[in-house]
Amino acid sequence: MKKVRIAVLCSGGGTNLQAILDAQAAGKISHGEVVLVVADSLGAFALERAKRCGVETAVFDKKQFPRTEREAAILACLKAHGTELIVLAGFMTVLSADFVKEYEGRILNIHPALLPSFGGVGMYGLHVHEAVLARGVKVTGATVHFVTEECDGGPIIAQKAVRVHAHDTPEKLQQRVMREAEWVIYPKAIEKVCKGLK
Repeated sequence: MKKVRIAVLCSGGGTNLQAILDAQAAGKISHGEVVLVVADSLGAFALERAKRCGVETAVFDKKQFPRTEREAAILACLKAHGTELIVLAGFMTVLSADFVKEYEGRILNIHPALLPSFGGVGMYGLHVHEAVLARGVKVTGATVHFVTEECDGGPIIAQKAVRVHAHDTPEKLQQRVMREAEWVIYPKAIEKVCKGLK
């Protein structure tokens, strides 16, 4: 069976990338295969994770490439690798409308809250969990969605709820959301979309 060729775009540690690679190794992602990991930072530990799993890598560092040049270079790299599905895993650059159009309906993102709550511009990483705690909500979680021109506004593929505890810090909550929601639903959503593309 020919698998969907997946490229994962990362900026940092790559914990979601690791969950995806582990799920692939365990046969939980059987209709797709990660063939490329692209980072926008030379120091991204995600690159190390990819190399350990024998996945090809490419880096287009924010400090070396202006944004439009960087996007063009990333697109060229994706096409050279025959990428059919793009998975954003802690990718800290908002993609332009032109970039999104090139892969319309074939870019996935995971957000560390239950969209449409706590989404949009400026809502990423610890900022999300700080906002959740400041608002006093009792349940948060993670959302996998298709990427559109609207930040965090694309159609939702999967969500999983996670309880907020009374003594949570943003860091503690971030870890729980990753463990209980992100690492669980992202591989499942990727498999579902790959199956659909096939």
